[in-house]
Amino acid sequence: MTAISTAELAELKQQIKRWGKQFGFQKIGVSDIDLSQHEHYLNRWLAQHFHGSMDYMATRQHLRTQPASLVPGTIRIISARLDYFTSATDANAVLNDKAKAYISRYALGRDYHKLIRKRLSQLAKQIDDYLQDNYSLDDTPEPHYQYRAFTDSAPVLERAVAEKAGLGWIGKNTMLLHEKVGSWFFLGEIYTNLPLPVDDDHQPNRCGSCNACQVACPTNAFAGPYQLDARKCISYLTIELKTAIPESLRKAIGNRVFGCDDCQLVCPFNKWRPVSKEQDFSPRHQLDNAALIDLFAWDEETFLHKTQGSAIRRIGYLRWLRNLAVGLGNAPSSQSIIDALKIRINHGSELVREHTRWALQQHKQRN
Repeated sequence: MTAISTAELAELKQQIKRWGKQFGFQKIGVSDIDLSQHEHYLNRWLAQHFHGSMDYMATRQHLRTQPASLVPGTIRIISARLDYFTSATDANAVLNDKAKAYISRYALGRDYHKLIRKRLSQLAKQIDDYLQDNYSLDDTPEPHYQYRAFTDSAPVLERAVAEKAGLGWIGKNTMLLHEKVGSWFFLGEIYTNLPLPVDDDHQPNRCGSCNACQVACPTNAFAGPYQLDARKCISYLTIELKTAIPESLRKAIGNRVFGCDDCQLVCPFNKWRPVSKEQDFSPRHQLDNAALIDLFAWDEETFLHKTQGSAIRRIGYLRWLRNLAVGLGNAPSSQSIIDALKIRINHGSELVREHTRWALQQHKQRN
């Protein structure tokens, strides 16, 4: 392939950013692959066993910190941001109504994985077509330009990469923050061997002395600033954990049945969050304002139908019931809730039965 000059690569990077916006991304950045600083933090996090049962975090550790090990030949990473916050029912209103089921805002609409990966692949093809059209190939049988798209689906340190690409800084709640848009966004990456100039307009960390996220965490999952113990995190407990939720944490979970947004809801930088224009992220089946008792009544067929194309489906029907049982145990006592729980007391799954028994015991103790 005809060599691309430094000036042409710089112009191509700007063109990639313009194409990114055409594909719906709010921001595009480019970084190198040196993640040595973040490797130190990951090693310490794993050594403290903060990853809980997520064994894949340790077994594929080198692939996360060494991008070229995941995709040989990678020298640059194109990082993309896609906003997802929609005009759903007010999050705090749902959290304060203990008879309602709180579902993390990112999971109310269509599963973002396929949507973002498709768009990243389209962006990569756009780059490839441009190179093919403007630079002649030599006799080498393999193409010079290679790419691979990811979004929360492979061993990638997404937030570390995005921070290096200038998309924000990693805050005390371990989320990527941007001073003008907060943290309600998805990230995706394109690994490539194209020697694009890297972005150096990095945002300084503006968390300062604020510790609102740590104070707000219902289960005290933060071991300190920038240190999240996943074993106590509600997102981990309701999504990643496949076994029983520890009893000591159940009351603190409240009515959060899939994920948790508390550390984002209190973050000052999220006051200026943009509202996403993506219709695919709009709430489906009124899941932004549903009653716990109604969701607990779903049979498996209804669950599969209502969660088709949703990130919620990944936990499966039994863990869905497990989480809802905890929510119902924390809900205000009523005969309708007690009757609903009793229907599941002889469920075929011990996981469901055990959490249902616990929920009924909570109501018995109150009465």
